[in-house]
Amino acid sequence: MSDPARRASEIAYEALTAEDDGRVCADISDAACREQPPNFLRHVGALSLFKAADGLVDAKLVLSWLLTALGTPAYFIGLLVPVREAGALLPQLFTAARIRALPRRKRAWALGAAVQGLAALAMLAAALTLEGAAAGAAILAALAMLALARSVCSVAYKDVLGKTIARTRRGTATGLASTVSAVAVIAFAVVLMSGEAARMAIVLGAIALAGVFWLAAAAIFATLAEEPGAQEGGGNGIRAALANLRYLGRDPQLARFVLARGLLTSTALAPPYLVMLAAGAAGDALSSLGALVLAAALASLVSSYVWGRLADRSSRRVLIYTGLGGAASMALALVLDAAGLTATLWAAPLALFGLMIAHQGVRLGRSTYLVDMVDQERRPIYTAVSNTVIGVALLAAGGFGAVAAIFGAAATLALFAGLALAGSAVAYGLRELETT
Repeated sequence: MSDPARRASEIAYEALTAEDDGRVCADISDAACREQPPNFLRHVGALSLFKAADGLVDAKLVLSWLLTALGTPAYFIGLLVPVREAGALLPQLFTAARIRALPRRKRAWALGAAVQGLAALAMLAAALTLEGAAAGAAILAALAMLALARSVCSVAYKDVLGKTIARTRRGTATGLASTVSAVAVIAFAVVLMSGEAARMAIVLGAIALAGVFWLAAAAIFATLAEEPGAQEGGGNGIRAALANLRYLGRDPQLARFVLARGLLTSTALAPPYLVMLAAGAAGDALSSLGALVLAAALASLVSSYVWGRLADRSSRRVLIYTGLGGAASMALALVLDAAGLTATLWAAPLALFGLMIAHQGVRLGRSTYLVDMVDQERRPIYTAVSNTVIGVALLAAGGFGAVAAIFGAAATLALFAGLALAGSAVAYGLRELETT
């Protein structure tokens, strides 16, 4: 990088991190410290595009609407979220060791992002040429490919972040990226709500843009200055997977973290049941999709940077607060429902807004805590173990649909609120990391 470009990156870095008292480089090498300003900006740029693409291809909202519009059978729509979430987590226990064998793991992340871009473009092609069950099968297959590629990105990213960005700046980088990406998703929501363009054209355009964003993110991330890392233990397969699982018994803090994270997934599982409470509300389908996307994007915009700054001080407290906040938002939804206000224009978006603020904090807090709790040698393994266990839990969470069918959405939300409170209590017992 030329001297003027380096100086410009340092000025931007100092402005974004409020770093005016000397370079803070805890837990990274001197060489990584020198490259931290441009690397920080590359992280923010790549992750912003990555997260924006995620919002544009939301399996819970956007893809479910698309499959409905294409006349796809309901069972395909019901598989979208399990394939997307569990498919992104379960393979990680088996891919972590292979990624560990790579001296520079930025290449794994860049490849995963590129494959996600190609998967999004495959969804676009399927939507343009197929309909009914054929469209559902093709889009679900592309989503499975996207989820698998995302699992590679998830394992690789935390390790690269830990090698290239100092401990006290990691939450700021990821939080800022979430804030920037939210702007793109808000613009998408506004277009959805305006109704000035054809419905299908809006959704298909968003999927195409997501594909471009993922490909651009791959190109940016590939330019990171990353030092070679340790490559020992790079074997793969079921033997390595089972050996990795033993870390749950060897490290009580890892086991407690995984339990807290599992309980706090209630903030991710609750939104569909919150929407079920307002199912009787009138409104155009596309406008309703826009309102939900807008609520989620605004929650990310107003909270992610704040959560990131707080995570740099105590990611443990972030997990505690988000459990309490998620439970409070679900309780608010139940109170509004009991008062007969659920079908009003503002009630469901208000509760969803609070819930998504909590969910953003859970995502950022768990990521920061996991990076900080272990050195770079074991970070990919701990990431894979945690994500795989949570992937199994998410598959099991499909049983909550039966709870809703028998007892109703309100009872299911009450159960999720209890799980969020339990997650907050478990997180309270975690070790404080950022002050040690």
